[in-house]
Amino acid sequence: MHKLLASIKKEALLLLRDIGGLGILFVMPIILVITITLLQDTTFKKVSGGTSIDILLVDLDKGHLSSEIRKSFSEIPFLNPITAFDGKEITEKLAEKRVAAGDYQLAVVIPAQLSTDLDKQIASKVNGILADFEGGEIENETVVANDILEKIDTKVIKFYFDPITQETFRSSVAFAVDKLISQIETQSIYKAFESEIGASKNMASFNEQKFVRYEEINPSLSGKDIIPNSVQHNVPAWTLFAIFFMILPLSLNLVKEKGQGTFIRLQTTPVSYRVIITAKAVLYVLVSLLQFTIILLLGMYVFPLLELPALQIGNNIGLLYVVALSSGMAAVGLGLLLGTLFTTHEQAAPFGAVLVVILAAIGGVWVPVFAMPETMQIVAKISPMNWGLDAFYSCFVREGGIQDIASQVGLLIGFFMLTVSISILYYEKKKTV
Repeated sequence: MHKLLASIKKEALLLLRDIGGLGILFVMPIILVITITLLQDTTFKKVSGGTSIDILLVDLDKGHLSSEIRKSFSEIPFLNPITAFDGKEITEKLAEKRVAAGDYQLAVVIPAQLSTDLDKQIASKVNGILADFEGGEIENETVVANDILEKIDTKVIKFYFDPITQETFRSSVAFAVDKLISQIETQSIYKAFESEIGASKNMASFNEQKFVRYEEINPSLSGKDIIPNSVQHNVPAWTLFAIFFMILPLSLNLVKEKGQGTFIRLQTTPVSYRVIITAKAVLYVLVSLLQFTIILLLGMYVFPLLELPALQIGNNIGLLYVVALSSGMAAVGLGLLLGTLFTTHEQAAPFGAVLVVILAAIGGVWVPVFAMPETMQIVAKISPMNWGLDAFYSCFVREGGIQDIASQVGLLIGFFMLTVSISILYYEKKKTV
């Protein structure tokens, strides 16, 4: 035990003297989490209606339908329609130019005579239907209705999108406009029927109240309805990235000792390799827990000062630390393995940095696993970051219990034991050669 404590003290002193290493371990994760959360919080607000996007609206119709469209556009939470610059109405050519220049993400052009042609189309349909019921000159009325429909050109509402606009935004806008036009057309049909049969006193008006409505529910493992925000998503993901980035200073620490001859001097003392790497493992696991604690406090108390949602940790604080501990162990095990295998900084530094980025990419830190191709979803299961991220989400977002994170925690601890065992076996094998 004395040898282990002395080794831990030695590792702590080396770490405290390494200002650059401390910056990587503590300052960079804080900057990373704050930056990413600030950026993605804007996206969350836009999707949820917290902020709006300026778009250009060109009205070539000037009718009652375009008036309804303009009114409804102003009521869509994530869109802010602009129809004029300096008191002058926007033309289609100007709108196209401003979108092409990247000044706006979207321009919507309402075609000319949309209102009048829609009224004609609806009138012809209503007359044809009523003619069927009257039983008189049904065939002639139907022919007249079809002739009118043939003369009316199909109207096209144009969307000018900035090429860099994401597909999700394009789909959302197209869906919103399509739904809006359908509602207006349906209401116009109701009114046309009412005008034709409204003379009868016993005919009630069509009921325009929606029969089907939608309710959004966010179920959790605890049974509560949870609305996640950008903080709940980003804190676990980027905390995990910061924890695993610890493999870089840890592996370089081992390589540095080899290069300076410190490791050779340690071999002359009655201290086994198991004690040396155990001391490093204990210290860096404690560092990972300290990283996690700092980011938790950051999310709870500093984020609200930056106009971000406060981090909600719920009642699972103990489970959160279980996940943080097992994730730290997995990261430490990987760092020890790389430090044991490599002998130079040129080998360890780039390989460790790229490996962390790859594990984060396939593990779901940057792109959700469900959005990946099917093959990549299978590959994601081998990333320890994916195990830790699933466990963190079970605690932060789903409010799960110990049974919900047991498998991921088991995989992380097993990964730690495997990497440490390989490190020891490789060292013993190399030592006897």
